Amino acid sequence: MSKIPIVFCFDDNLLMPAGVCLTSLLEHANPDTFYDIFILHDNKSSFPKRGYLEKLNNKYQNFNITYRNVGNAFENAFEIRGITVAAYYRLVIPEVIPEYDKIFYFDVDIIFRRDLSDIFKDTDLTDYYVAGVATPYSDLKDYINNTINMEVDKYICSGTIILNSKKILQDNIISKFKETAQKSWKYQDQDVLNKVCQDKIKLLSPWFGVVGTINEITGDPNQKYYNQEDLNSILESGTIHYNGAKPWKGWCYNFDIWWEYYRKSIFFDPKFYFEFYHSKLTEYDRLSLWKRVKILLRYFKTRL
Repeated sequence: MSKIPIVFCFDDNLLMPAGVCLTSLLEHANPDTFYDIFILHDNKSSFPKRGYLEKLNNKYQNFNITYRNVGNAFENAFEIRGITVAAYYRLVIPEVIPEYDKIFYFDVDIIFRRDLSDIFKDTDLTDYYVAGVATPYSDLKDYINNTINMEVDKYICSGTIILNSKKILQDNIISKFKETAQKSWKYQDQDVLNKVCQDKIKLLSPWFGVVGTINEITGDPNQKYYNQEDLNSILESGTIHYNGAKPWKGWCYNFDIWWEYYRKSIFFDPKFYFEFYHSKLTEYDRLSLWKRVKILLRYFKTRL
């Protein structure tokens, strides 16, 4: 049995999406994979006492959930764009969960489409603090180069990462995270992670974290970022990260895949499901014919 540690951080507002995320994780677990799941939260969160996620035990047996309260670890950290302090909790994972030398972290606006045991075992982090996916942030090139002081093709998304907890603790990196988090950053914890860990970041295959910019590239026949093997892995079983628009709120890339897992989940609410689609179809009906055609063309061009 492969025991895989994995961490999520969220508050009460993301409880339902977290349930769908965990559903997709467990749906694709191999028979010999056991996920040791940790959920970090603050003092204000009520969901650890409500038994909501424990309903998953009615359908799956190959996992365990442990809650860890991080208290006020980043009480004075910089907040922006409606993203809360909870986003910073991933930076203290090695301190809060010291029992593992290496550990996954994922946001909950994610749908998994493959088992994670192989990439966990095969990723050697001996000389690195973190591993993640570098995506083509061409519009952020100047910001990343001048503010973070690193190359854009080495800047990773902080929502899908593997942490070398042992090395982070040995080198006292968490104190650097906390100090750096006091400054004003455009992308908060993501900037902090890249700023502090640069030169010790290992890049992973793009399937590990498929964000919107990667979606756009898969539909571009002239793209030069990824080879055909990478593209195939993205399309066939890439981990979808809805790091922009959220599928439970409106249309976005691969929104249908999220709703597919929502319908499979034990958290499925028929009323919420039908009200959502009715409201979105009403919005769609108001569009001109040309706008509808453009939406459909863009959708089928980029759909995984």
